[in-house]
Amino acid sequence: MYTTHRWRPIKLVAGVSAVAVVATLTVAPSQATTAAPGNVPAAAARPMENLGRGVVAVRSSSSQVLVSWRLLGLDPDGIAFNVYRSSAGGSYQKLNATPLTGGTNYVDSSANLAQRNEYRVRPVVNGVEGAASGSFLLAANRAVEPVVRVPLRAGGAIKFVWVGDLTGDGEYDYVVDRQTSPQKIEAYRNDGTFLWQVDMGPNSTNQDNIEPGSATIDVGHNDGVTVYDLDSDGRAEVAVRIANGVTFGNGTRFTNSDNNRQFIAILDGATGAPRATAAVPTDYLADGPMAARFGVGYLDGVNPSLVAYMKNRIGSGAFNLMITAWRFTGTAVTQQWKWLRGNQNAPDGHNTRIVDVDGDGRDEVAEIGFVLNGNGTLRYSLGSQGVVHGDRFHIAKMDPNRVGLQGYGVQQSNPSGLREYYYDANTGQIIWRHTASGLADVGRGMAGDIDPRHPGMEVWSFSGVYNAPANRLAEPNTSLAPWPHLGLWWDGDLTMELFNDGKFEKWNPNAPTASNSLPRLLTAGSYGAVNAAGVNPAHYGDILGDWREEVVLRNAASTELIIFTTNQPTNTRLYTLAHNPAYRNSMTLKGYLQSHHVDYYLGSGMAPPPRPNISYAGA
Repeated sequence: MYTTHRWRPIKLVAGVSAVAVVATLTVAPSQATTAAPGNVPAAAARPMENLGRGVVAVRSSSSQVLVSWRLLGLDPDGIAFNVYRSSAGGSYQKLNATPLTGGTNYVDSSANLAQRNEYRVRPVVNGVEGAASGSFLLAANRAVEPVVRVPLRAGGAIKFVWVGDLTGDGEYDYVVDRQTSPQKIEAYRNDGTFLWQVDMGPNSTNQDNIEPGSATIDVGHNDGVTVYDLDSDGRAEVAVRIANGVTFGNGTRFTNSDNNRQFIAILDGATGAPRATAAVPTDYLADGPMAARFGVGYLDGVNPSLVAYMKNRIGSGAFNLMITAWRFTGTAVTQQWKWLRGNQNAPDGHNTRIVDVDGDGRDEVAEIGFVLNGNGTLRYSLGSQGVVHGDRFHIAKMDPNRVGLQGYGVQQSNPSGLREYYYDANTGQIIWRHTASGLADVGRGMAGDIDPRHPGMEVWSFSGVYNAPANRLAEPNTSLAPWPHLGLWWDGDLTMELFNDGKFEKWNPNAPTASNSLPRLLTAGSYGAVNAAGVNPAHYGDILGDWREEVVLRNAASTELIIFTTNQPTNTRLYTLAHNPAYRNSMTLKGYLQSHHVDYYLGSGMAPPPRPNISYAGA
């Protein structure tokens, strides 16, 4: 539970912690903003969320509490922190003897855990203590668990959760779907206070995952919802694809005489009332309503845009694909551009990434087999290099010694036998490829640094773990590989952990094991948590505390969000991943849920990350 106060700092820091050592980033902080390949002139700063400290506290043992908080993207160099605790409603007492200059977490070993304890932090800059952060309440006799529990109203099953600051207090709130018929969307404050509900109406009752109804959300690889501060006023909006019969959060009903016509609606995050609507282009309307995936990117480098991937089937065969970009100004939502695939050889997949592939400050829209520029023109297609449809792909700084970002993708039944490939994300040039005889549906693929013996990230599907920059097996026995599902930053060192069907795991390159016997850090089911859909969480990302990531699951009745947040201290100090442009874009996207990536190399042997070229919205 949060009580929020605001403090607006101004620059980035990276450094070393004095808190119990788990991992240490020992390099000096970088003063440079993100550099563009080829010395492209720096773009203007993009306005991003004016986040608070996100203080969170969990009992890490019978006698200890781990308190964790955000380092913000624009915090000044040398910033330190003091940690305060209020016990049983009493006055706040400082816990640390000297200001903390390392990892933004603290182990409290002196609390009386039979009574309520509230935690907050104060920044210290040049020896002067700043305003207090919002506080986090740890209830009396709270269980020993790495979990924050958020109560919800009774309702249907939840598949997806989105986060955004709906109320402008600097902390993330929650938007959830309800897989009922008709479907619903609900919004809650971060303490579980109900805000509003949208009824998606009669056109959401057809929940076929390939040809759903015109207002259906969150089936198959489709979503049609996202949450972000689209007008940069300091409060998040909810974007949703709607049709006739939707009832908004303020009780008004949207009507249109054609049940197949679809519209983009921008809802007020605090009330669920419509602030603007616009008609979806009708180029493919003759083939029925279009399913959608939504995400957000800064296509001009300065203003957030809603990106809508929309698709419908032509009879029982091929698919139409339309991608559009939309700008919400606070009073109107207007289409910026429209791209139609038509007969172009532009293979798509089951998830979208929106990331600045050329380092000019403007985001591009990437599919598994092609990339669109920020103005909606085709940048390149991998189709001419033999890439077809596939289920998973990643774009990240996989090679710390190569200019720019790299991509890795897997293939579904490629007639050439192509299984996986690694490429330059800026140009589309394939750097290496792995082929085998026959057809194979390679349904999973992962990228992350899981082996510190080799510089750069590893990539893997079902043909072994490869060090991506070297195109060399990190483990010669290809059967000794982790399951390629989701990466996760959890234990505080600089090699990635993994989330696999409710299991938090860590692959050990010095004693490798097969995917069904990896060392396990914890099991979500032990805390009453269930996956939201299949093997996936409802959401995951850096939403609380320091730079490590949270996993959002639910209880079986969908009356509680069970948010896993780390209980392990670390000396590694990084600014919150949510202030990294590539990472925050990724948190707005669903589809087949995939790992989020920052736009710098995050892994063993990393250099300090460059300062993000951002400002704070509404500041």
